[in-house]
Amino acid sequence: MTTQLRRHTEDLSWVLTPLLDLPGVQNAVIATGDGLVTGHSADLGRDNADRVAAMTASLHAAARAFTVAFTEAEQVRLTQTVVESDLGYAVVTPAGANSSLAVFALPGADLGTIAYQMQVQVAALARALASPAREASGT
Repeated sequence: MTTQLRRHTEDLSWVLTPLLDLPGVQNAVIATGDGLVTGHSADLGRDNADRVAAMTASLHAAARAFTVAFTEAEQVRLTQTVVESDLGYAVVTPAGANSSLAVFALPGADLGTIAYQMQVQVAALARALASPAREASGT
């Protein structure tokens, strides 16, 4: 089971390619709701991807609690969380029931295009995860 999960995890990185091709996008991570990496850009490295995934889960939880505190709403559905710094932008968007897609882009990057492409890739990921797994011939 572990081998099968590992193969599945590594396969999710294909979702990041169109995002990484956008001008100004430096790195990207797909993370579970509990902060585990399910895909990351090769330049980021596994240790940093692990940290980003953990922080993505924390950031999403904090953004949800922040919104609840302001609105007193019981159910909050986040659509996007953006952190702006002098080094650029961290953009996080939900990517299914228990995952998020996080991107880091340089200052001056077109956030509208990045946000749009993130939604396109989230939809592609959802379609891929909904597809039945292929079985080897003869089984």
